[in-house]
Parts: sequence; structure tokens; C-alpha cells
Amino acid sequence: QVQLVESGGGLVQAGGSLRLSCAASGITFSILAMGWYRQAPGKQRELVARMNTAGSTRYADSTKGRFAISRDNAKNTVYLQMNSLKPEDTAVYYCNADPYTPWGPGDYWGQGTQVTVSS
Repeated sequence: QVQLVESGGGLVQAGGSLRLSCAASGITFSILAMGWYRQAPGKQRELVARMNTAGSTRYADSTKGRFAISRDNAKNTVYLQMNSLKPEDTAVYYCNADPYTPWGPGDYWGQGTQVTVSS
């Protein structure tokens, strides 16, 4: 059974940085395309960043240049480095895994971690 556990969320001032982590278990991590999504109150869940198994990445326009997704296959972990945070980045951030397609989203989701950016 695939499990995804996020960590690293919290409260930060605008302009600050956070790094989220997502540890995967129950499946061979290297076959997973991984991604980060977020959902703000009253809004739909949206893509933040994705990385396929070859290391190629995609970003939402709103996060391009500020956020960076990376993965460590030896640690079964995907990261999201978030810099220059803005109040509009406030949301619950979810990790996603897809073993079948390169750009997902797949069926596996973490429980989410709250990121709050104060102005």
C-alpha cells in the first residue's frame, strides 16, 4: 500500500522560505512521477510543481522561478523548496504520486501540510 507523508509546513512571513518534504513508502520510489498540489480555502486544488521519473519538471506559472521541486530516490523523498513566499501561497499542500503516467496526477495523495504566509 502506497503511503505519502508530508512535512515541513508552517507559518512564515512574506518573502520567507520553507521546504516541504514528502516521504513515500510501499512502492518502488524511482518509478513514481511525483508532484505537489495545493488547495486554498474556497478554491480548487491546483498544480504547484511536478517531476517525472527522468527528472523533468513542470511548474505552475504562479510558482515558476520561486519554487523548486527535487527528489532523492535513495531516501524515497520528494521536496518542494519555496522561496519568496507570498500571502497568496497560503494553502494546504499535498504530495501526489503516479506510477503510471509521467505528468499525473496519480491516485496517491498525502494527508496535506498547511503553509501560511503572513503579510
